[in-house]
Amino acid sequence: MPAKAKEKTGKKLVIVESPAKVKSIAKYLGEGFDVDASVGHIRDLPQPSELPTELKKTSVGKFAVDLDNDFEPYYVVYPDKKKRVSELKAKLKDADELYLATDADREGEAIAWHLLQVLKPKVPVRRLAFTEITKEGIARALDNMRELDTDLVDAQETRRVLDRLYGYEISPVLWRKVARGLSAGRVQSVATRLVVERERERMAFISAGYWDVKGTFATGNGESFAAKLSAVDGARVASGRDFDDRGQLKAARTKIAHLDQASAQSLVDNLANTDFAVTSVEDKPYTRRPAAPFTTSTLQQEASRKLRWSSKLTMQIAQRLYENGYITYMRTDSVFLSNEAVTAARKQATELYGADSIPAKPRVYKAKSDAAQEAHEAIRPAGDMFRRPTDVRSALSKDEYTLYELIWKRTVASQMADAKGFTATIKLAGTASDQRVAEFSASGTVITFRGFLAAYEEGKDVDRAENAESENAEARLPQLAIGQPLAGEDLTALGHETTPPARYTEASIVAELEKREIGRPSTYAPTISTIMDRGYVTKRGGALVPSWIAFSVIRLLEEHFAQYVDYDFTARLEDDLDEIAKGQRARTDWLNLFYFGKDGSEGLKNVVENLGDIDARAINSIKITDDITLRVGKFGPYLERALPEGAEEGTEPQRANVPEDLAPDELTAQKAEELFANSQVSEKELGVDPETGRKIVAKDGRYGAYVTEIIPELTDEEIAALPVEYYKNGKPKPPKKPTKVKPRTGSLFKSMSVETVTLDDALKLLSLPRVLGTDADGEEITVQNGRFGPYLKKGSDSRSIESEEQIFTITLDEALAIYAQPKQRGRRAAVPPLAEFGVDPTSEKNIVVKDGRFGPYITDGVTNITVPRGTNLEELTREQAIELLADKRARGPVKRTAKKAPAKKAPAKKPAAKKAPAKKPAAKSTEK
Repeated sequence: MPAKAKEKTGKKLVIVESPAKVKSIAKYLGEGFDVDASVGHIRDLPQPSELPTELKKTSVGKFAVDLDNDFEPYYVVYPDKKKRVSELKAKLKDADELYLATDADREGEAIAWHLLQVLKPKVPVRRLAFTEITKEGIARALDNMRELDTDLVDAQETRRVLDRLYGYEISPVLWRKVARGLSAGRVQSVATRLVVERERERMAFISAGYWDVKGTFATGNGESFAAKLSAVDGARVASGRDFDDRGQLKAARTKIAHLDQASAQSLVDNLANTDFAVTSVEDKPYTRRPAAPFTTSTLQQEASRKLRWSSKLTMQIAQRLYENGYITYMRTDSVFLSNEAVTAARKQATELYGADSIPAKPRVYKAKSDAAQEAHEAIRPAGDMFRRPTDVRSALSKDEYTLYELIWKRTVASQMADAKGFTATIKLAGTASDQRVAEFSASGTVITFRGFLAAYEEGKDVDRAENAESENAEARLPQLAIGQPLAGEDLTALGHETTPPARYTEASIVAELEKREIGRPSTYAPTISTIMDRGYVTKRGGALVPSWIAFSVIRLLEEHFAQYVDYDFTARLEDDLDEIAKGQRARTDWLNLFYFGKDGSEGLKNVVENLGDIDARAINSIKITDDITLRVGKFGPYLERALPEGAEEGTEPQRANVPEDLAPDELTAQKAEELFANSQVSEKELGVDPETGRKIVAKDGRYGAYVTEIIPELTDEEIAALPVEYYKNGKPKPPKKPTKVKPRTGSLFKSMSVETVTLDDALKLLSLPRVLGTDADGEEITVQNGRFGPYLKKGSDSRSIESEEQIFTITLDEALAIYAQPKQRGRRAAVPPLAEFGVDPTSEKNIVVKDGRFGPYITDGVTNITVPRGTNLEELTREQAIELLADKRARGPVKRTAKKAPAKKAPAKKPAAKKAPAKKPAAKSTEK
């Protein structure tokens, strides 16, 4: 009897990535559509250790990728997604059609393909792609449904396999030669190299000094303006741009006058009574065009410059704006605007700034890179009619509103007219009493028509060579004529020092990666997060500072994997992946070439297998001076001075710890000598504990000074004398080395130091916590010193006391009196904050760190956020505090739902008969 045909339900199952989109999309689709979310990827490559036993010794075992069969990935469903998959399969049974509506980029295409492989639908499947969650955007997507783009899937899968091969082959070398837990990555290693190379430039930089003269010049009718010395006797006065990073003047076609303090001051003195006259007046038209609408990278850069946000925070807030229908898709490298968006932008510009604020024809922007391939439109306000920021303010959080306003302004400005004006440059000269001819110049720009500047002005990273010349950028100069006399006033000689190349900020490193065409829009924020999480880079202010361990990692990669951290090679990888995405190249051929090599091209496998000996000590050494070397050790960086010739055998070299907060470019020869000088007292023997006979020492550790006891290890004779244990058969077991006894330690009080602490002080510190006695219920009360000061402890109830010295003087009665008082939280005026970070740019309230019931937390008086676990309070920066508060505000208050009563358990069903094994599908991968 033929199987009964499935009855039509009229339902269409729509699967999106994020649960946050479900409600908005369902509202626009209406009845007949069941919208649900996959919650991101549902499966991925497992760790090799998680593979089935029968696969671990096969060609799949090393990477969870079958090296012998066209790099076929072995995928498994995430354990926490199995329930989600089951729920989607159940919904699919009641649907007549399946719409895969994941994001419109490679990652979204791959998620759709994985859903197709796992759900195995027996109903028609459509690919629904949209770049904005609006009624118009959804309608256009429904009118333009398509098949799954397998070329895009191939490109994403190739990228995933490539990253697995790269990381799993190179990272173990870092573990063996530098430190465990490190990682190498196709983009993260190159980004780290950029940061390290910039720090090397700063370390090698030699500053140069130069002088110039600045003065005020007045006309006969009292108008005055500032001008700067530009030439002496026809030779151009040297500025910062004329020096190289070694402190030397660059070769120049024209003669340059390098003034020192004496020559500059003598010029000022000799110009005291000089008459000046205008020698040149030049006006040039000024035109400035608006910037293109935002791409992912330019949005991250501008949010970093204007809002001081990290790339990660910017993308989190942009994601919420997109999912709630306020902006278009936020991962894109396209600057294109749809006709509807152009019309909307021009209409709003006209309404707000007048009919002359827009050009006659719409502006059309072209991406800098031909590889722009993510989504197909720039980041802009969603919809065919833009909502003004004031229209959405009440519906958005403060950070969401701030970012929406930035995107709205940039989009509207991109369709506005050029700013117009003129730039005037004036030159004047006078002859000093020593016959030197001094020429001064001044320039200023006058904006006569603001155009797009009425709506928005793009931020920029200031170049280190930019100096006081930029002060006159928008200044109006008086009307002057050639030969017009001027009086010089307040002539002053000014000294300057050249500055090293600026460290990268999040904005500038994103710009640099984009300029070099390394990575893609979706990779920038996670790349920066990764290199910070790995400890390769930290933030100081807004600057990215490399750690010493990053120096070791990059040196190893440069010396032994040079090709894989080469900027051009990494950019070519992106081009190759783009060709795979366009169907112009086969993924299998490309992966074979990358891993196995071909026709003289060395593959990664061969490089790793033929590394030869790597000198770990050399890799982890950075020369500071001829006889001082920085070593990256197991417990952090330290300095080591080379032994003099003829030193006795067994002599230990002089060593000194390097503070964690000391940036690499600050470790000069002079600073190294200071650290050595201070290290002389980094350990001091205080004497012997009369009770235990153990030696007591004071040490200066990475986290402050402390005292500890030295517990000698048992000798072989003492171990042999320990009681013998026997096996069941009566034979003696070999002697076991006893477990090491943990030595007692105690932090020094703030009033103590390694140089002044005594044996008596140390024994008192090692005796802590001090037991004061018990309360009426028999519960023990102790006093001790903690990270945030001295305190009493009774069970789980802790109470702060006033000073460290009280630890040894407070009595049980005094402690009981403190416990008799109600416990105060947050209202103790006597307790100062643990740290202060100034005014928050969003709330405009002071940011402080306080000690709370569950540990230290950051607050501006309105928003509170716990200091992340593992974050050292001493290393917490203002920027991190601002970012944590902004992220907490963006997430909003935690929604607490009432607990539901547990559902009654249904009776167990009778197990179904085993099905015959299914035929192997013609899919690309294996599902677990």
